[in-house]
Amino acid sequence: MTDLFDLTGKVAVVTGGGRGIGEMIARGLLDAGARVYVTSRRVEAVDGMIAMTADLSHEEECVRVAAELTEREPGGVHVLVNNAGATWGAPMAEFPESGWDKVLDLNLKAPFFLTRAFQPLLEAAATDDDPARVINIGSIDGLRVPAFENYSYSASKAGVHQLTRVLAAQLGPRRITVNAIAPGPFPTKMLAAVLDVEGEAIAASSPLGRIGRAEDMAGAAVYLSSRAGAWVTGVVLPVDGGIATTR
Repeated sequence: MTDLFDLTGKVAVVTGGGRGIGEMIARGLLDAGARVYVTSRRVEAVDGMIAMTADLSHEEECVRVAAELTEREPGGVHVLVNNAGATWGAPMAEFPESGWDKVLDLNLKAPFFLTRAFQPLLEAAATDDDPARVINIGSIDGLRVPAFENYSYSASKAGVHQLTRVLAAQLGPRRITVNAIAPGPFPTKMLAAVLDVEGEAIAASSPLGRIGRAEDMAGAAVYLSSRAGAWVTGVVLPVDGGIATTR
């Protein structure tokens, strides 16, 4: 069973991996034995990981990062985590076009263009028994009507979930699985202000009575990245303590 979840010798790339959900995933993959690259618009020191600067809202940056990884990792990339994202909240009457463009470019377009750019790297690392993996980070706000007026964010995450299914069908014959994680509330910078005000109520909305912990997110990512998840594809996995599925 230990070997099933072992990522020793694997190469993983986590976009937006310097903080929040991305950092939780990156640290989990690192602890499981993977060599982990993290991308961010601003490179920050990340213990044990290799940081790369990138603004993935532009297709040319996706292509550049893939080219750089091709030079650094000629054996390919085993795991690509499309985590980098943005949010925007405003009343419907005031919601700006820029709030759609910024969020859709990073949350929905970037996973498509980065996965396409990485496809040769993923195919190079894949085997019949242990496919390469793409993990897209969605949200429970893409599974339900959100409590906040984050129109472009919730729409983009619902799009990520459907894109995951489409890519799973397209890339499965290439020995690449594609799954999504739909996080619920976790202690991240994006959610910090909300948790400060409504943390107890949000925790109480879960049948398990708490918000997520770093190991909850790491465990889901390691499962989908390891041989334990080798026959799982096209799945949107809520990691939310049951909030989206029981309320």
